[in-house]
Amino acid sequence: MTPEFVIDIARKAIETVLLVSAPMLLSALVIGLVISLFQAATQINEQTMTFVPKIVGVLVSLLLFGPWIIKVILAFTQGVFDGIPLIGP
Repeated sequence: MTPEFVIDIARKAIETVLLVSAPMLLSALVIGLVISLFQAATQINEQTMTFVPKIVGVLVSLLLFGPWIIKVILAFTQGVFDGIPLIGP
C-alpha cells in the first residue's frame, strides 16, 4: 500500500462526503437566508422560527436526493472494494 493510494482514497472520501452533504446544506442555507430576511423585514426575532423550516427543508431534500446519495455512496464503496486487490504487500 503506497502513500499515494491512501491519499487517493482519502481524497475520494472527502469529495464523496462533500458531494453527498451538499443538497442538505444548501437547502438549510437558503431556508435560513429566507427566514432571516423575513425576520429582518418584520422585526420578529423568534429563535424557534428558524429551526422548524430548516429541519423540514433538510428532510425534504434528503427524500428528494436520497436515491442519488445512495448511488454516489455505493459507487465510492465499490471503488474502494475494487482497489483492495491493488493493495498488495
